[in-house]
Amino acid sequence: MTTPAQALQKYFGYSSFRHQQEAIVQQLLNKGDAMVLMPTGGGKSICYQLPAVLLGGLTIVISPLIALMKDQVDALNVTGIPAAYLNSTQSSAEQSDIIQRLRSGEIKLLYLAPERLFKSESRLTDFLKSLSVSLIAIDEAHCISHWGHDFRPEYLMLAGLKTEFPNIPVIALTATADQLTRKDILEKLNLHNPAQFVSSFNRANINYTVAPKKNSTGQLLDFLDKHKEDSGIIYCLSRQSTEDLAAQLQREGFSAEAYHAGLSNDVKARNQEAFLRDEVRIMVATIAFGMGINKSNVRYVVHMDLPRNIEGYYQETGRAGRDGLPSEALLFFSAGDAFKLQRFAQVEDNPEQTRIMLRKLDDMVQYCQLQSCRRQYLLKYFNEDFPGHCGSCDVCLSEFEKFDGTVIAQKALSAVARLKERFGMGYVIDLLRGSNSAKLREEHKQLKTYGAGADISKADWQRHLRELIQLGYLQTSQDAYPVLQLTERSDAVLKGLEKIELTLSQSTEETHQPETPPHEAPLFNQLKNQRRDLAERENVPAYIVLSDATLMELATYLPQSLPELRQISGFGELKLQRYGEAFLNIIIPYCQANGLTSKIAERTTKRARERKPKPKTTGASNTQQESFNLYKSGKSFEEIAKQRDLSPQTVQNHLCAFITTGELDISTFVSAQKLPVIADAVESYGSEYLSPLKEVLGDDYSYLEIRAVISWMKREMNQDS
Repeated sequence: MTTPAQALQKYFGYSSFRHQQEAIVQQLLNKGDAMVLMPTGGGKSICYQLPAVLLGGLTIVISPLIALMKDQVDALNVTGIPAAYLNSTQSSAEQSDIIQRLRSGEIKLLYLAPERLFKSESRLTDFLKSLSVSLIAIDEAHCISHWGHDFRPEYLMLAGLKTEFPNIPVIALTATADQLTRKDILEKLNLHNPAQFVSSFNRANINYTVAPKKNSTGQLLDFLDKHKEDSGIIYCLSRQSTEDLAAQLQREGFSAEAYHAGLSNDVKARNQEAFLRDEVRIMVATIAFGMGINKSNVRYVVHMDLPRNIEGYYQETGRAGRDGLPSEALLFFSAGDAFKLQRFAQVEDNPEQTRIMLRKLDDMVQYCQLQSCRRQYLLKYFNEDFPGHCGSCDVCLSEFEKFDGTVIAQKALSAVARLKERFGMGYVIDLLRGSNSAKLREEHKQLKTYGAGADISKADWQRHLRELIQLGYLQTSQDAYPVLQLTERSDAVLKGLEKIELTLSQSTEETHQPETPPHEAPLFNQLKNQRRDLAERENVPAYIVLSDATLMELATYLPQSLPELRQISGFGELKLQRYGEAFLNIIIPYCQANGLTSKIAERTTKRARERKPKPKTTGASNTQQESFNLYKSGKSFEEIAKQRDLSPQTVQNHLCAFITTGELDISTFVSAQKLPVIADAVESYGSEYLSPLKEVLGDDYSYLEIRAVISWMKREMNQDS
């Protein structure tokens, strides 16, 4: 009698099992039901394909996609295991042939879509019951759950499986399901005392990176330059985006094609086949592409837009590096994307599901804003512990400045305690900031913690609270209305027995920086000390003064004058005026002492990308100029608006245009204290939508101030480019 290990070697060529494959196979051979969670590329298919060989009779495999069926059937037939599928793409003659082969017992595995099995006018179920069925496998089982990331109503038909096939073992498999989804799967499938097998979700060979979404096409092209010979998948949110980006990549000389549900079946099949055969290197796709794709040498997965939930993101990134070799997952994030996706999370006439979807979206946003290990966060999401430093995500590979955040932590924990652990993050932040919002209860405005954190912006409170959750000093409840709760570690902080270090706001420099020539390390350290002194004097985080990347350029190209300093990335006019002399006073003596001269001529400009030519500037428009002239004459926004029959907001927009041209100083509308805070928010969340920025900055910041800073940043960027 063939053993599982012998069959594994014979049919699949593996000398040993992975993860929990052997225990899963044994459970099915013993006629028991099983629920299997195993990461993409972890070998889920073998868990039912191997028992299919050993049990005798027929194994029915429920699969959601035709492409997945075809791939798996082709692969099985190549290994010598007779397999087939029945779906709508086949002719009547082809289907009749398969039915005959099933009757004669020639087929070991039959792949079906769920609606095919239980279609009311079909007698397929009755026919299958007449055969010797030994096992039923449900692939992508999360599709049955309303709380899953890829709910498919047709999967609900599978609730009748145990009624129609009461004595046949059933195995449900998925690569991604949180606790709520797992519970839902088990309940809907009515499995009998199923053994649950949860393998590690850690894909150690994947490097995770989240980059601020600024000129994401240019960032993408820089990334792809390093992967010209590699296969990769680029996910976009819309069908049009996939076609536009694929066309642009083709113009840039990359081998790329688009894939989305709106293309004809012939085009989709052709593009997919070309990708699988390495005839096309890059597939630009919506989430319609990838489920069941077994291409092992995908070296990278890029998300141009924010995924809707962690499950989908994890599964999509898992399509990289199935061969175990180093691979990359890159995501471009902006708060504007999150704002747009909130609309897609609304489920008509189902407020409970809407809350779940919005919570899953918030979990995805939180992942993007982490200042702690991304891998740890992903694994914790799937209820798996992992140390706090993986060494292969952008956060762990970056250096972040820490500060004593004990008082901040005590205020936060105290607020949660005084609210009796019954409110969510937004409410706690409103309490700490002393908000006058109508949703804040009057009795809570009498608490000692009301307004205790008014000096901290909403965005910073969000970061601090999320970091405290990551550090284990706070937790969120696991229900439809997540509230903040204390943990066992909270008490020591509240009593002053434990100090907390928190992270300063993350720099938003591009993640994938071009390599710099060798720099002067001693000078770099001196520049960091100067930056620290300036930051302390101005009471701002050090990175607000200058980023590490800018300091690295200073220590590399050794500028000797203000005009040369202007050529260094990060030095706009304001920073040149404010900090230029201070840094030159460090660089020039260092060069004199070490016999060095300026290397600014060696500074290579960033590769020029295909861009739309900038329109010739002919100055402000006539209507803007008219508003500006009235403002210079001493009139207020309201007076100008009334005189010109415009809204005050339109007048403000007119005036902000003159900040971009340099004719109005930013200090006219924004204080020196507020400017870096707003600029940080814009860098972190993007400037496409003002509402998310206003939301994170809070009531102390006006729309005018936000608009003004965005205009100022445009001027800075134009001068740097």
